[in-house]
Amino acid sequence: MTAPAALPPTPRADVVVVGGGIVGLATAHAVARTGRSVVVLEREHRLAAHQTGNNSNVIHSGLYYAPGGAKARLAVAGCAETVAFCRAHDLPHRVTGKLVVATGPEELPRMAELARRGKANGVEAHELDAEGMRVHEPHVRGIAALYVPSTGVCDYGRIAETLGVLVVKEGGEVHTGRAVTGIARRRADVVVRTDTGDVLGRQVVVCGGLRSDELARAAGADPGVRIVPFRGEYAGFSESAAELVKGLIYPVPDPAFPFLGVHATRGIDGHVHAGPNAVLALAREGYSWGAVKPKELLGSLAYSGTIVLARKHWRYGLGEVRRSLSPKAMVRRIQRMLPEVRVEDLSPAGAGVRAQAVRPDGSLVDDFLFVEQGSGDGAILHVLNAPSPAATAALPIGREILERLTGEKLGPLS
Repeated sequence: MTAPAALPPTPRADVVVVGGGIVGLATAHAVARTGRSVVVLEREHRLAAHQTGNNSNVIHSGLYYAPGGAKARLAVAGCAETVAFCRAHDLPHRVTGKLVVATGPEELPRMAELARRGKANGVEAHELDAEGMRVHEPHVRGIAALYVPSTGVCDYGRIAETLGVLVVKEGGEVHTGRAVTGIARRRADVVVRTDTGDVLGRQVVVCGGLRSDELARAAGADPGVRIVPFRGEYAGFSESAAELVKGLIYPVPDPAFPFLGVHATRGIDGHVHAGPNAVLALAREGYSWGAVKPKELLGSLAYSGTIVLARKHWRYGLGEVRRSLSPKAMVRRIQRMLPEVRVEDLSPAGAGVRAQAVRPDGSLVDDFLFVEQGSGDGAILHVLNAPSPAATAALPIGREILERLTGEKLGPLS
């Protein structure tokens, strides 16, 4: 009688990273740099399929964020590191600078607060009058502006792909098309269950983006928040309208929201787009009005945090829906800064979905959020809120996650 064939051993790594967006890949790269073994698991069939690959591709300076917070600290470091990484790997990028434009006197106190934050965060910013701003952007309209020279544009999808290549070169593994179905902690390791078999990790990092709260609950953690998906739509400019924009033109943001408002961006390909707005997505990956998953939508609508948020900001929300459905409403928002743009200049230019963590009381988590289960062997670290500027900050975020897991501190790439 023939003995049954022995089952192959379950793959094992020092660190398993769930999620193949830029934060997960930057974390895996930091792990690989230390000589530890690492496996990345991404459920989509390509890397950077969601937030990383569907955003404005802006290299943020760190101007906006509350001094002392993780966003401020990591975005400022990440701005310089992103540019250096692009230069080192011959990736497309351009440091253009940007204008943050006040179009009315009621915005001047908010602009002054931005200037204060920028100074506290070590970000160079110059206050300009109406004449001074037109030196940088001749077609812009406003009463005052901040000019931030360190801001730029790149291609975060290309950066993520390059990080994936570097992880493999350092001996790591990157698996696409492999969905995680469960996570189980044990005394000395973690079992990561996937649709094609288990992977064992001494430690696990979950960078699940739009699914990060679900994965945290699957691992037995209480995330304390729910991910509510907000779709941000972009409008492309015609060739003639694109001539109105040299670099980046932003409004003064409303401090009640983590969204930066509809801005005009000249990308690395030369095309100009405006956006994003912010409307509740009808599915976790709801990139259009037609992408609807009733169970996921009901989960968002029935959540106490969404209900409180809607009661407080329903007028703002209706305005965003109106701008989503009406090109005329969208162009009126753009015309506040660029009055020469016309409705016929705009065309749909894709959308992204922001994974926004919302607390049960309706407050929006305004900083990066990490939740740790255990320490040492068998530990799991969940990245539960990493929207913009996480792409800019990805390289230092990855090193910080490594330090939280292992205690080992890495310096920036030389």
